[in-house]
Amino acid sequence: MHTLPSLASADPGEPSELELDRPALERALGEQLNVLLSASRALVVEAAATFHPELPPAAFHIAHRLWAFGATKVSLVAEAVAMDRSATSRLTARLTECGLIVARPDPADGRGTVLDLTELGRIKVDQAMARKSSVFRKKIETLSYPELQLFTDLLGRFNNRASYGTAP
Repeated sequence: MHTLPSLASADPGEPSELELDRPALERALGEQLNVLLSASRALVVEAAATFHPELPPAAFHIAHRLWAFGATKVSLVAEAVAMDRSATSRLTARLTECGLIVARPDPADGRGTVLDLTELGRIKVDQAMARKSSVFRKKIETLSYPELQLFTDLLGRFNNRASYGTAP
């Protein structure tokens, strides 16, 4: 990873090194976003291990989805976590065997299945999310309130403009 030159110049009236080279600034931003995404993936893997060390991280994604949004049809869970239905079914079977989720007939359509966390599943997701949150809070604890506000605003603007996987 390259060292990022400062955005501030020595002379307040002069542009900084990066302000003169927008492509370099864009590359530096891309590098920082890659670092952020890699760290985020690693943190999810760590949270998944906290959730259940013998299950793959994808199982944690299913449990987290149920934790965040409540009981849901298998097909909607598969779509939400971007997994095919057969992979979701295999993982939900493992989660059920571990006592972390329960599958019930869909009350609106008896042919479908609705998944929900068990009490143990909720406790385990809570523990994993607490671990994930503590790592995140540690990363931002040195930011002042105005810095945190600016970072949040800029990231929100970036995310609202992003269109992944499509040409400009």
